[in-house]
Amino acid sequence: MSETTSLADRPDSISLAKSDDFIDLTNTTNVTNTEGQVISRLSGAGVASGVLSALVLSGCGGSGGVTSNAANPVSADQAMSSPPVASSQRLPSPASISSAQAARFLAQASMGATRAQISRVQQLGFEGWLNEQFALPASTSRFDWLVANGYNADTFRNSQAGFDSVAWFKLIASPDTLRQRITFALSEITVAAIDGLIGGGWKAFSAATYLDLLETNAFGNYRTLLQQISTSAPMGQYLTFRGNVKYNPVTGALPDENYAREVMQLFSIGLLQLNLDGSNKLNNGATIESYTLADITGLARVFTGWDFSIDSLKLTTPDFLRRPMVQVPSRHELGAKTFLGMTIPAGTNGIDSLKLALDGIFAHSNVAPFISRQLIQRLVCSNPSPAYLQRVASVFNNDGNGVKGNLTAVIKAILLDSEARDDAKISDPAFGKLREPILRLTAWARAFNANSPSGVWRIGDTSDPATRLGQSPLRSPSVFNFFRPGYVPPNTVIANASLVAPEFQITNESTVIGYVNFMQRVVSVGIGDVTADYTTLLPLADNAQSLVDELNLILLAGQLNSTTYNLIRNAINSMPGGTLAARNNRIYSALTMVMAAPEFIVQK
Repeated sequence: MSETTSLADRPDSISLAKSDDFIDLTNTTNVTNTEGQVISRLSGAGVASGVLSALVLSGCGGSGGVTSNAANPVSADQAMSSPPVASSQRLPSPASISSAQAARFLAQASMGATRAQISRVQQLGFEGWLNEQFALPASTSRFDWLVANGYNADTFRNSQAGFDSVAWFKLIASPDTLRQRITFALSEITVAAIDGLIGGGWKAFSAATYLDLLETNAFGNYRTLLQQISTSAPMGQYLTFRGNVKYNPVTGALPDENYAREVMQLFSIGLLQLNLDGSNKLNNGATIESYTLADITGLARVFTGWDFSIDSLKLTTPDFLRRPMVQVPSRHELGAKTFLGMTIPAGTNGIDSLKLALDGIFAHSNVAPFISRQLIQRLVCSNPSPAYLQRVASVFNNDGNGVKGNLTAVIKAILLDSEARDDAKISDPAFGKLREPILRLTAWARAFNANSPSGVWRIGDTSDPATRLGQSPLRSPSVFNFFRPGYVPPNTVIANASLVAPEFQITNESTVIGYVNFMQRVVSVGIGDVTADYTTLLPLADNAQSLVDELNLILLAGQLNSTTYNLIRNAINSMPGGTLAARNNRIYSALTMVMAAPEFIVQK
């Protein structure tokens, strides 16, 4: 690559002149000097092409030095008969929670911190804030928003129009910020992407229905979620078992195996058998597969005979997508179905077969560590210690009342655990996670009350990595999400440390530059019809230290290191002030620099 273009006709956007300007993301020897180059050039006419190379400074996640007790793991049966394992650290009283601690908590538990939410955490405490969020009523559903805005007109039947608007609207503006964060997390574990919703039309409504389903179950039980996913029209479309029929002895056609494979591999038990702390079970030193091809074939027979619930209006309105699929008995395989060591007897109808199958999958000992690890990765850190994961998985298996799969209890266990709340982890280079692009945008939007005056939220599809975020809600390229939970960036210090860094799978030179170009424009002029309100920052703009302090708290929980902090402050001090235009320019520059800083990109 010899050259590239920046945002069209933007003299203040990033320009990339030549490939020599790239700082290799896998080479940490460049990191120290690069940070200074990034901040100093951001305050001038352009921004260096190596703008985010310092991402590798902090790594992604880590064991925190906790020793695994995998040699003597707690079994699922033991966990179910015992109360949850308590965190080793007592929670601070609300009065002792600092603003920075509250902001750090919100970075893990919400779609973005605000001054009001920081104060609320300090008033209620961490657990009190969670309880308040659990009790909040759900906001307007995405499906209903689309109807209210006229997207159910027949002209939109073969269109995706409206979906991006309502997806962003919910992430940015819904008051139930914890529910939105968990919904987003679940959408990256039990994936259905809008471009793969085939058959029946009304893609915007199908995608909206799926996110609404995840939101409805975000604080519910994971077994219920599996049931509703497995009968949802969107998942039937996406993993192609809608219309699935039994074995045809004439043609030799077999039932579609797509969903049977993914519900095990991705949505419940994973590929390898696990101990409660997430370590692999071994047999003579070798890992053990969780299921075989025969298990997929046997389970696929369960997912036959399911189809849309279509009333007299058929497909002329999107309402059928909101209803669970129904059984067509003549298409269901009535023979015996054997998988995962269990057999559903011959003659069992489709509805009962599905219940028995999901009960069997949910009873598997892998479900708790497999799903708990991914929820921790989406909220707190990429590499939870074995002890942290075991504590959370124990709560998944038993919420204290003998209930398995209680997501409310699991969310509490994740966010209140000592490993999540310990301030010492901020300085641990092996703790944390890369903040994925969607969460970077929502952090800005929430912090500064971004709003759509027209109510249409024209942010659009932000998937383009060169000119936009490189990520957009429910638009992953496959059922494997935007990135794999076990992804290891090759030839890096992260790999050498035997850590994983999922979000690095969508991070490269192009996305690094594209993100900063994109955010530089978003910060100053908005995106679509969505703009921020910087009223609270204007009184601070003439004082560089006050301005940077405020951004450092809300966006980074006070985690800018002294070098980065001084570079940004000095850059702002070098800019004119005194007028409204000058103050706004100071705000735009400070925000862009802070959101390009490695301490923001890596959530600690």
